[in-house]
Amino acid sequence: MAENKSVMDSFRLDGKRALITGSGRGLGREMALALAEAGADIVLVGRGQESLDATAADIVARGRSAHKLVADMADPSQCEVACKQALEEAGPIDILINNVGGRGVNVPIVETSVEQWESAMALNLTHYFLATRIIGQQMIARQEGGRIINVGSISGMIVNRDIGGRHYETAKAAVIQFTRTVAVDWAPHGINANAICPGLFMTDANRRWEAIDRTPIDSFVAGVPMGRPGKPHEIGPLAVYLAAPASSYVTGTTIVIDGGYTAW
Repeated sequence: MAENKSVMDSFRLDGKRALITGSGRGLGREMALALAEAGADIVLVGRGQESLDATAADIVARGRSAHKLVADMADPSQCEVACKQALEEAGPIDILINNVGGRGVNVPIVETSVEQWESAMALNLTHYFLATRIIGQQMIARQEGGRIINVGSISGMIVNRDIGGRHYETAKAAVIQFTRTVAVDWAPHGINANAICPGLFMTDANRRWEAIDRTPIDSFVAGVPMGRPGKPHEIGPLAVYLAAPASSYVTGTTIVIDGGYTAW
């Protein structure tokens, strides 16, 4: 950050392009809108054309461009194709936000099949590696630095109550460590890598879990000092900070946004 710039200028993303996975809905959508409001053009990647179209329209309404790619990032081959396609069609990527993830199945370890385990790892971990490798290669080659933001979870730091599917906790813990390794290895190239670890946010996915069984949701909220789950739009400003010059000396760190859940 240049010393003669104002503090608010250091949060601007004018002239930058961000690729955000899982950006048609949920936390990915909110981060995409926030970065667009700060001046970035956005490459949206998700499974649903309709949700991508809606998010793209909202980005354009903010005066920025939106490039849409339909892909299931849990499929390594689709992930690889989408990342290469983004570079070919949209141009260089300055900011990568790996966001796709989810618990998927809620079963005890003793009932988890190898297929379920591997599918969960592909969704919550492997795509982070693939996207980081492909997009990171062009960041290094351009020699203009870059930002990588991995959306982990406090589930990578604690064990959730009243729920199964421990593949999720395992994968999210690996995301945190992967972020640290990238930060150390790529710091000489001017690339900052950090992780955001959300607590409970009431996205559509969590509302579906709530409709099936309220117990895990109620148990979680009972442990939040602020007494409520997060609102999806509350993650946007944090993503802007980590993507912007304001965080120029921040790398290899994990920022928790959980209403205080992990504080006790």
